[in-house]
Amino acid sequence: MMHHPMASHFEPPDPRSRLDELRAAIVRCAAGLVSSFDDIVEATTDVATDDEHDPEGHTIAWERQQIAALIDETGFTLADIEAAEQRLHDGRYGTCTTCGLEITPERLEALPATPTCLSCAR
Repeated sequence: MMHHPMASHFEPPDPRSRLDELRAAIVRCAAGLVSSFDDIVEATTDVATDDEHDPEGHTIAWERQQIAALIDETGFTLADIEAAEQRLHDGRYGTCTTCGLEITPERLEALPATPTCLSCAR
């Protein structure tokens, strides 16, 4: 059987660059959410509406709260990234913080900031 050069072992990207990419994406997402939140607040400051009884759908307050929750979530994700960067710095990246076993490269590729192996995440 002939060995195909593209059939070599999969080498995941450098963890530092994956975490940097993830951080950049989350920061961009957070900036867009903050802008949307600000737009909603600005649009409602000069309008006296009874949005609780708006037949068009969700209330403005509900939309604001949804975006605020998403902004909070980006903060949690950034904290997870910072913790993963600290584990990388300490030489513990890729080791489950719960059981101490290795986290599979496939899991780290999918979730670069994950602190746990699949078994412990369940």
